[in-house]
Amino acid sequence: MNSEKKRHRIRGKEIWQYLFCLPFLICFLAFTVYPTLYSLNVSLNQWNGFTNMEFVGVKNYVQILTKDPLFWKSVVNTFILMALSTPTTVFFGLLLAYVLYNLTRGKRFFQTTTFYPYVITPVAIGFIFSYMFDWQTGLINKLLTAAKILDSPFYWLQNPIAIKLIISIMIIWRYLGYYIMMFLASMTSISPEIYEAARVDGATSSQTFWKITVPVLRNSIFFLAITSVIGGLKMFEEPMLIFSGWGSAFAGAAGGPNNAALTVMWKFYNDAYRLDTRVGYAAAESYVLFAIIMIITVIMFRVTREKD
Repeated sequence: MNSEKKRHRIRGKEIWQYLFCLPFLICFLAFTVYPTLYSLNVSLNQWNGFTNMEFVGVKNYVQILTKDPLFWKSVVNTFILMALSTPTTVFFGLLLAYVLYNLTRGKRFFQTTTFYPYVITPVAIGFIFSYMFDWQTGLINKLLTAAKILDSPFYWLQNPIAIKLIISIMIIWRYLGYYIMMFLASMTSISPEIYEAARVDGATSSQTFWKITVPVLRNSIFFLAITSVIGGLKMFEEPMLIFSGWGSAFAGAAGGPNNAALTVMWKFYNDAYRLDTRVGYAAAESYVLFAIIMIITVIMFRVTREKD
């Protein structure tokens, strides 16, 4: 009798464990697994979101990979913007975090000021930068013309190279504080005795940075690098919002002048909701982007593992 009561008691505890997990499982299946499988099904159909779906198999994928040069232009733009912004943000985030970590006065003030851009709404950031680089009333042109560096206002938001640099600066300015805070949190796990021993041995600040801080924070650096690469490949808000306050509605929908700022996610948005309402085709684009992200992530993991 005692053994049966024990078994019933154990089974009762196991049931409660599953019941507590049930809300999460239901939400995960309803809001993650089902939408993923449904969008995969949509990508195999020709559909505008209103009429009946027409099954076309892998036709959408073939068209994306072989007959859509604009998609590949958006891929190239995305990689350029990511290459300009991601390494800079990670490196300077780590460097400034190290500087703030060793500050004795004003540390809280600088932590707050560097983190402030991250909490500003993206819409406000887009209007700030679009206004700053406007060719007529922009602050940048006014300063450069006043300093006699430019004879006349420069069309920043019509030059493909300038557009990419502006968007990269915007991304770095917005996310630098986040990386600083993350690295500062990781640095608290480093024992101060290690730095003290290095100073006793005569190590300089640059030597302690490269020989102690960077190796100890290797996992944090790799995590932030991976997440920033994934975020860079899914870039959407920054290039779109910087044009929301400038130019015509068509220029904003098409990815800026000559599609110089068009990213993969922006093209997905245009195809799904703005231009042709090709929901099936846009869903296929999202899965191609997913495949690109997976390939790059696997490569980064393999390279890191080989170095280890």
